[in-house]
Amino acid sequence: MAPPPPSMAPRMTALILRVLTFAFLLASLAILTTNTSTLEIGDDLLKIRFKDIYSYRYMLATIVFGIAYTVLQVAFTLHHIVKRNAQTSSDGNPVFDFYGDKVISYILATGAAAGFGATKDMKPLLSLTVLGADKFFNKGYASASLLLLGFVCTAILSVLSSYALPKKV
Repeated sequence: MAPPPPSMAPRMTALILRVLTFAFLLASLAILTTNTSTLEIGDDLLKIRFKDIYSYRYMLATIVFGIAYTVLQVAFTLHHIVKRNAQTSSDGNPVFDFYGDKVISYILATGAAAGFGATKDMKPLLSLTVLGADKFFNKGYASASLLLLGFVCTAILSVLSSYALPKKV
């Protein structure tokens, strides 16, 4: 099998980064949405869920936006790779890629920052007095970390799409 043509390499790199972004965001979503804990406050038990913390709700929204955009872009990238193999000259919409990658990367960055900030502020307050809070906030850190990795992949894509823009516009 012959290696792909040089013009195909950026599309394959973008596809790999988008699949990585999707995997990080999906894992972050799974950890965040299953994050519940029963806290012992004295003799009382209190069930806490991720949706009880506003910053975690914001994280959820950013993850959902990121997944939707990533799935759309994976579909577009696969479509363009197949079309390129069929000898058509279409190479997608570089302006949409450029602005979409920029906006989504900023959204993902703010979601990760909100998750880290809320966890950093709340964990020391509750972990000392409430049993079960440490596990809950560690999952918050894990979800925010995966969201941050998704942001890094999207930021790299943003840089790559900015290189492609002058060639096509």
